[in-house]
Amino acid sequence: MLIYACVSGHGYGHGSRVASVLTALHGLEPQWRLVLSTPLPPAFLRLAFGPVPYEHRPCRWDVGVLQADALGSDPAATLAALEQLQQVLPGQIATELAWLRQQPGPVLVLADVPPAAAQLAEQLEAPLVFMGNFGWDAIYGPMGPSFAPWAEAASSAYRQGTALIQCPFAMPMTWNVPTTVVGLTPGRPRHDPADLRRRLGLELDPQHTVLVGFGGMGLAIGRDLFEAWPDHRFLVADSALACGAPNQIRIPADLRPLEVLPLCGRLLTKPGYSSYCEAMAAGVGLQVVRREGFAEAPVLEQAVQQHSWHRLISRDQLEQGDWQLHLPLLPPARAPLADGGDGQAAKVLQRLGRTL
Repeated sequence: MLIYACVSGHGYGHGSRVASVLTALHGLEPQWRLVLSTPLPPAFLRLAFGPVPYEHRPCRWDVGVLQADALGSDPAATLAALEQLQQVLPGQIATELAWLRQQPGPVLVLADVPPAAAQLAEQLEAPLVFMGNFGWDAIYGPMGPSFAPWAEAASSAYRQGTALIQCPFAMPMTWNVPTTVVGLTPGRPRHDPADLRRRLGLELDPQHTVLVGFGGMGLAIGRDLFEAWPDHRFLVADSALACGAPNQIRIPADLRPLEVLPLCGRLLTKPGYSSYCEAMAAGVGLQVVRREGFAEAPVLEQAVQQHSWHRLISRDQLEQGDWQLHLPLLPPARAPLADGGDGQAAKVLQRLGRTL
């Protein structure tokens, strides 16, 4: 059995979600082959999958929304990239079809969430499972008339799926396919928090320790803004944030940021699916910088207020140093979301795969 996963290169969150689900699937069916078809960097994939074996096919299946930086979108560049991808896809599909037809055993296509996976699955005559908390139809629709044809094409492709695994914080996904709603899908820690505390030389209590991260693109923040909080320690993973402030600690390259969440009281971040899942599963509060120009952001902002200890700030507040770390986090309006979505999603894939 071969699981061929078309994974969006829009952001690391798609790769993190797929890694958590396929890791759970590997625990159920360790003999199944896992193939990742994605432009995400090999170093990220190695860290996300850890000991789980996989194969990498470096293909781009979607564009998503190109970003000016971690908090801003670039619609014009996105449209140009969509047109360019359309020229590349036929040849890529032909190449991947030829490769897949040479592989032994049945194939199941998993897509998070490139619409073009429908073309591949149709020509391969393989079942297609979409997984995500939105489709690009819901993102492109509000972006104006120029994006309307892309939204319609994406919606049409999604309706060709065999099944949908709908993750938390979902936008409308009215594709008329059998749907399984699952809980949080965080990556699972592989390290003991006490060992990590000693390794990092972290002496402060969690309430004065903040993990800072803004996704794969990163976001440059001035050293003086970190130094304005001398009673706090900031754990950072990406180079854009590593400004050499004395109260910063760089997370070693062999650790996923989620490994240090148990050492922290807050995660300072943008609205993001996997960051939310990981923080909520670890019981860590979310200090969220609002994001403009991306339709998922308001949904995520509402979700954090409903289900997590939280505080929201604007980009201007971030850049002016008004981080509000001295203020208590606000309580959620509703109960926490259920965990275990990775295992639930893995069982959907297992059930479909066993029928082939």
